[in-house]
Amino acid sequence: MRSFDDIDLILSLRETLVQLGYTKPTEIQARTLPMLIDGKSVAGVAQTGSGKTLAYALPILNLVKTLELAKDPVTEEGTPRAVVVVPSRDLGEQVAKVFKQLTHSTRVRVRTLLGGIASEVGKRNVAGQFEVLVATPGRITQFLDRRLLSLSDVRFLVFDEADQMLDDGFLKTAKRISHECPEERQLALFSATVPPTVQELINQLFGEAKVVRAAHTDRLVATLITDNRQVVNGKRLPLLEKLVKEKLEGGTIIFANTRDQVDAVMEEMTKLGQTCLAYRGEMEKVERRKNLKAFRDGQVDYLVATDLAARGLDVAHVGRVINYHLPRELDNYRHRVGRTARAGRSGVVVNFVTERDAPLMKKIDNLDTDEE
Repeated sequence: MRSFDDIDLILSLRETLVQLGYTKPTEIQARTLPMLIDGKSVAGVAQTGSGKTLAYALPILNLVKTLELAKDPVTEEGTPRAVVVVPSRDLGEQVAKVFKQLTHSTRVRVRTLLGGIASEVGKRNVAGQFEVLVATPGRITQFLDRRLLSLSDVRFLVFDEADQMLDDGFLKTAKRISHECPEERQLALFSATVPPTVQELINQLFGEAKVVRAAHTDRLVATLITDNRQVVNGKRLPLLEKLVKEKLEGGTIIFANTRDQVDAVMEEMTKLGQTCLAYRGEMEKVERRKNLKAFRDGQVDYLVATDLAARGLDVAHVGRVINYHLPRELDNYRHRVGRTARAGRSGVVVNFVTERDAPLMKKIDNLDTDEE
């Protein structure tokens, strides 16, 4: 598959792709779209920022619209044709946004059922007839228990960012959601990494599915520049001071490992005369979302965050990631640096390195870029 014209999409979707400027598919799209359009179940493994959302959104919209054109529309309330399970509210809203961009011509109805939103709002969201549901696992099971939602007519079930959900013991919930759907439903799973829990989910639910692993999923993207800076005598502030003086296109995410470290970095940035906002788990969700929006809209250039921001967030203009404190695990490093150099764009990651980081740095050094 070299272009979107090579797959059997309905005309309205083809026109929408042209309007949105999509011309050449990414690798994971090229390798999974033909199979998903053909009705096959697929487990896809690819780096963050590789275009996974479009890889399953197009087949879903193509399917539900084809059914409608064949005089088989949704007739039951609260009974979607496709469900996308996501790990967080933030990612859910991003996924829903992609769907809504694509449904301008198709008029497919997309609803959300996400954690952190009042139950009554969720109840209104799933009232009436609609085709696509984007939801967090806890909310789905809650609404299934209350009989406010039925998965009895689901034709397409997706688990997105599966490795993130499985960190919270998601396997049992995933099996229940899957078993609530018809046995003949199509399945798709997308993940940046495959820890043992993800492999177990693939084995149990995707036994006959095709597993597609994008080339070099164990490497960093070629458009990512890595800059390692040695911390001398435990002093990181001089390194940070030099960085904020450098001119850069796009925003910067500064990662720390704990809440206290985030607060300390915020104080140091203030001393340097820089305006920045925080993004960490202990904040009120309203404040966290407000800060993310301000960063996404370019109102501030710096977002200081824990690993909560390392997965799922898609901010187009992130030009640099600073690991003020390096993470302990390589997977967390991959997810952090995946916030920049997305979808073919260039990006920079700056690592503040201490002697204690030697084991991780050895692993990072083995992550060659995916240049041919």
